[in-house]
Amino acid sequence: MVLEGNPEVGSPRTSDLQHLENQGSCVLSSPGEDAQPGEEPIKYGELIVLGCCEEGGEETEAQRGEVTGPRAHSCYNGCLASGDKGRRRSRLALSRRPHANGVKPDVMHHISTPLVSKALSNRGQHSISYTLSRSHSVIVEYTHDSDTDMFQIGRSTENMIDFVVTDTSPGGGAAEGPSAQSTISRYACRILCDRRPPYTSRIYAAGFDASSNIFLGERAAKWRTPDGLMDGLTTNGVLVMHPAGGFSEDSAPGVWREISVCGNVYTLRDSRSAQQRGKLVENESNVLQDGSLIDLCGATLLWRTPAGLLRAPTLKQLEAQRQEANAARPQCPVGLSTLAFPSPARGRTAPDKQQPWVYVRCGHVHGYHGWGCRRERGPQERECPLCRLVGPYVPLWLGQEAGLCLDPGPPSHAFAPCGHVCSEKTARYWAQTPLPHGTHAFHAACPFCGAWLTGEHGCVRLIFQGPLD
Repeated sequence: MVLEGNPEVGSPRTSDLQHLENQGSCVLSSPGEDAQPGEEPIKYGELIVLGCCEEGGEETEAQRGEVTGPRAHSCYNGCLASGDKGRRRSRLALSRRPHANGVKPDVMHHISTPLVSKALSNRGQHSISYTLSRSHSVIVEYTHDSDTDMFQIGRSTENMIDFVVTDTSPGGGAAEGPSAQSTISRYACRILCDRRPPYTSRIYAAGFDASSNIFLGERAAKWRTPDGLMDGLTTNGVLVMHPAGGFSEDSAPGVWREISVCGNVYTLRDSRSAQQRGKLVENESNVLQDGSLIDLCGATLLWRTPAGLLRAPTLKQLEAQRQEANAARPQCPVGLSTLAFPSPARGRTAPDKQQPWVYVRCGHVHGYHGWGCRRERGPQERECPLCRLVGPYVPLWLGQEAGLCLDPGPPSHAFAPCGHVCSEKTARYWAQTPLPHGTHAFHAACPFCGAWLTGEHGCVRLIFQGPLD
């Protein structure tokens, strides 16, 4: 099953869907509700791709005015490897559109299959089609909603997608080459934002295609709700996890749930694409919170609210921390050379001579050296000259995506085995957060590069040696 989308539409929850007579009317927005020329757009929130080191393709279309994103500040973590281009980028802000483009349910039809193609060929009418059998389909028509803005996310580069997302392979990097088949739907999900305070944002599985339709075929998981309405799931599903305690210093990972086409919340299926749905979770909603994770089966996104971003460290703070760490003049305890974190402007290339390296099992920081290899354990296995523990020996890189940080704490911990550095609370949170992989598995991963975390804790406290003078 392939689900496609159109940015001119949105979808309410199943509980909002009513059996209405076919009125065919369109609710227009009043002039006072639209953005005024020169007015600062209201930001609903930002989406950040975890482990965004995948290769991006060409994106030539100019970025839309109502969907904005900051300029990348690194060529590795915090940015796509090929650079942020148009709608294909590592981070995207969702702002209030000049004119509302949401829709809401209007009419539900029970029809025979010969009428399906005719009903779906009307590009001016948005609808969701549920195929129950070869002779029976249910089509729910939608009408304009002046109170909401709609944003679509998926793999497709067509105009109806606001945020183009490509796969991040397990352990970091991109799924490349002709044999690499994406598991992300072309039109994976949509976010519906209220245009009035408190600007609530809700997520829904699937999106409307170029014919303004969402089509759930016979083999798709779909069902009638107790009140006689319809709902369903996409092939690989859209999973959401809301953190406990918000996205702050006191955060803890929440429970992964699946979001339906109509925005209802269910427990996970037995496998990612199983036809049997999970159980309805009535006391939870599809409202996005600061720190909510959205998994599209191939890429995971982090949702940050404007209020949450105000608590996050800024790029200036991250740069000040880098300069402060370098000003302490840490030294290699063996070679006695002075170490320094490279500037993000240099990008992630080959480590330079002053680059700090770490033994990820013990946390002892050194300069690069060639001794201590344990080739019988693998090419990256080294023996720390201070404590004799054997493990990976990797260069340290400061995490450069500020939106992934829980607090502005000093860069004291590194993820194992990739060596990305951040604050203690940030490192411990992500090391405890399982991210979906494949149809069954969950793995904690570095949020900056996507590498699966290893070791007992997934991260290590860095032990620097100060200058001898």
